Amino acid sequence: MAKDVLCEVSNCTYWANGNKCAAESIYVVSHKGKEASKQEETDCKTFEPGM
Repeated sequence: MAKDVLCEVSNCTYWANGNKCAAESIYVVSHKGKEASKQEETDCKTFEPGM
């Protein structure tokens, strides 16, 4: 698990100083409900294709 989750959306309720996310959990989705094969198809900047 990641120790720090970064967030640049300063108007989000869970945004914290240092561009940190203070939410208890994170929800990442792929675009258009399909399986993602590259980062641009997700809302996750650290996405890497798996198996």
